[in-house]
Amino acid sequence: MKRSMKRSLGVISLGLALSFALSPATAQTTSKGEIKKSGSEVKQAGTSLGHNVKHGRVVRGGKHFGKHVGSAGKHFGRSTKKAFKKAIS
Repeated sequence: MKRSMKRSLGVISLGLALSFALSPATAQTTSKGEIKKSGSEVKQAGTSLGHNVKHGRVVRGGKHFGKHVGSAGKHFGRSTKKAFKKAIS
């Protein structure tokens, strides 16, 4: 009984994990949307840095800050690329 219960639970959890992991391709976003994502990433960067510094984890805060700012730069670069392509064509 326990063995079949474990097996069925494992199959169900694997099915759920795969259904969430393999999402269909997302729709393309506009350059305006990418800039908005960039701004929200910068907000998260400041929030995570402040939270970690408050608790005395300065290095960890800096690491999280850098990750968020890097992601914000990526979004901003994508928006610039999209706007430039639209202006040229």
